[in-house]
Parts: sequence; C-alpha cells; structure tokens
Amino acid sequence: MKTYSAKPSDVDKKWIVVDAEGVILGRLATIIATRLRGKHKPTYTPHIDCGDNVIVVNADKVRLTGRKRSDKTYYWHTGYPGGIKSRQAADWLDGKHPERVIVKAVQRMVPRNKLGRVQMTNLKVYAGADHPHEAQQPEVLDVGALNPKNKRTV
Repeated sequence: MKTYSAKPSDVDKKWIVVDAEGVILGRLATIIATRLRGKHKPTYTPHIDCGDNVIVVNADKVRLTGRKRSDKTYYWHTGYPGGIKSRQAADWLDGKHPERVIVKAVQRMVPRNKLGRVQMTNLKVYAGADHPHEAQQPEVLDVGALNPKNKRTV
C-alpha cells in the first residue's frame, strides 16, 4: 500500500463563510486554521496548500473570555531602538481595524514559513456582515453549532 500524496492539481478548494458574532476567539481561530491548512480533508498533505478559502464576517463581535479583552496585549516592534509598541485587545476591537484580532490569532496557528504565508492569503476577514465574495457561492459554516462551548451569550 502506498501513502497518498496530493498534487496541487488534485486539490479541491471550497469557499467557506464563518459568522464570528458571539464566538470565542481562540476556538474560532483553531477551526479557521484547520480549514486553511486543509487538515479536515482526508487528502491532507503537509507540504501542499490543500486548505479552503475562509471568509469571516462580524469580526468586531467576536468574544474573549475572562478579562482578556482588557488584559490581552499585542506587542510589535517598529525596527527603531526603543520602538516596542503595544495595544490592548479592546483597543483593536473597538478601533478602526477589529479584524486584526482574528487575523493575528489565526496567523499564530499556521506554520511560520512560505506555505503558511500562502495559506494566510486564503483568509478574508471583515468587520461587518457584508463581504464582496458572493460570486464564489461560499458555504456557511456554523461554528457555534459545532460545540456548545464555542459560543457565549452572556
């Protein structure tokens, strides 16, 4: 018996839309990262981009448990001496680019190499309920229905 190894021409990429309203950030990010990498498919091959295209809507309504909204800090460096910058999760979620919280959570779950960067281009995150990908006829993935812990109402 031979081990199956998918070729790029064998990959069937689907479009999936996920509504992030009321969903816990970490649980959402793991499901998205799994879909982007293609690990949910039986034809998964580690060195091939065999994942799906994922569209996330309502990114500004994602939930964080505990005090993470006020305590979680994102750091980056400008490249200049003493150029460490930081911002709280609440500042990003209430600010101009709330989709960056989801992008950063997923980005840290995919491989940190060329393949991971290609897979991250298959992720489209939008703060509102509208997205410009209706022509691709995306399938709806209800993350809240997969597990009762995925969604919090309180």
